[in-house]
Amino acid sequence: MVDNPFSRKAASRTASAVAVIGLGRFGGALAVELARSGTEVLGIDTDEDIVQAHNGVLTHVVRADATRQATLDQLGLREFDRVVIGIGTDIQASILTTSLLKRMGGPTIWAKAISEQHGLILEQLAVDHVVYPEADMGRRVAHLVRGSMLDYVEFDQDLVVAKTVVPEEVVGHRLDESVLRRRFGITVVKIKGADGQWHSAAGDTVPQAGDTLIVIGPVARTERFCALR
Repeated sequence: MVDNPFSRKAASRTASAVAVIGLGRFGGALAVELARSGTEVLGIDTDEDIVQAHNGVLTHVVRADATRQATLDQLGLREFDRVVIGIGTDIQASILTTSLLKRMGGPTIWAKAISEQHGLILEQLAVDHVVYPEADMGRRVAHLVRGSMLDYVEFDQDLVVAKTVVPEEVVGHRLDESVLRRRFGITVVKIKGADGQWHSAAGDTVPQAGDTLIVIGPVARTERFCALR
């Protein structure tokens, strides 16, 4: 039998904590990063070795089968505001756990999908956030490999934030006088100059050679801008 490790804590502390079910590469990395940032984390996995590896790293970690309703009840998952389902390779366990949590009501659920079909089922179960770690990382690395961007984060189907070196044709020109909006339809939000510090970009900001920009805009237009030299 497993017990709710947060049962003797204030409800507000339980609500602010995050439960992570499945501590493999994705779930484990996510749980550890949350813990490092000061978030209380309840980690759940069926593998004793994985549980022991996270003991002392996460706030609480238990070996338990999250595909059983009794386990979810005993661990008090209903009391959490946020639950991450990091189960990947066992799609049946992922779907069953998700279904049980949705039936319980309460937490906002993030669930990992390993395929389009898996993600579609999770969406049909009304999961709040379906994430595709491998696909998302593959797209991100593809943009970086092409060499035009220093970093790339996709926020929506056609909205990205990218880090790039300032193109030559923008050097020495105020941002509100450059080709950014007129030709590319993108916006510079941050700029890092010779002082090595990030500063908010404004219309009268004048980039210099070697500066680094953070830009936001549609995917294709952002790619074209970052490809300038």
